[in-house]
Amino acid sequence: MSRHRDAADSARSTTVSSAEENIDRLVRWADDFPVAGVRFADLTPVFADAEGLSSIIDALAVSGEGADLVAGIDARGFLLGAGVALALGSGVLAVRKAGKLPPPVVSRRYELEYGAAELEIPEAIDVSGRRILVVDDVLATGGTIAATVALLRSRGAEVVGAAVVLEIAALGGRAKFDGYPLTYLKQV
Repeated sequence: MSRHRDAADSARSTTVSSAEENIDRLVRWADDFPVAGVRFADLTPVFADAEGLSSIIDALAVSGEGADLVAGIDARGFLLGAGVALALGSGVLAVRKAGKLPPPVVSRRYELEYGAAELEIPEAIDVSGRRILVVDDVLATGGTIAATVALLRSRGAEVVGAAVVLEIAALGGRAKFDGYPLTYLKQV
């Protein structure tokens, strides 16, 4: 390994470590929300803190090298995706919940840990051949990210990776990842 590579790995490690410290300091946990049995990670205090938000954006952006578009998943993924896109010098694609975009749209239905949902992107945005980093706040069962990846791939996109702030390991979402790396800033 070269000295340059060691320095780059050290910088990445420091960036992720700073983000993890801010997550520990600022995230608010809400039990039985939005339904009984679900433990919700409220990241809004992290987003409201300049240092916290900046550290998370920087750490997520490290995973997006080579991406020319960032797909942020509705709704907290929009905030993160926009910041990561700016850091990477790319555009951002908002992956919306069903019914939020005017037609024509391309959609994908999927199962959540507490129900079913559907995601959409505008048909007019050509993602064919684009190298896309998918960004969201939390990886739980993996359904939302898997549906987003399937939706993007169905339109000819190349998904270069997925990046999340928190991975809830006990829910096994990582098992749904197929052919692209996952980056998380903190595993709980």
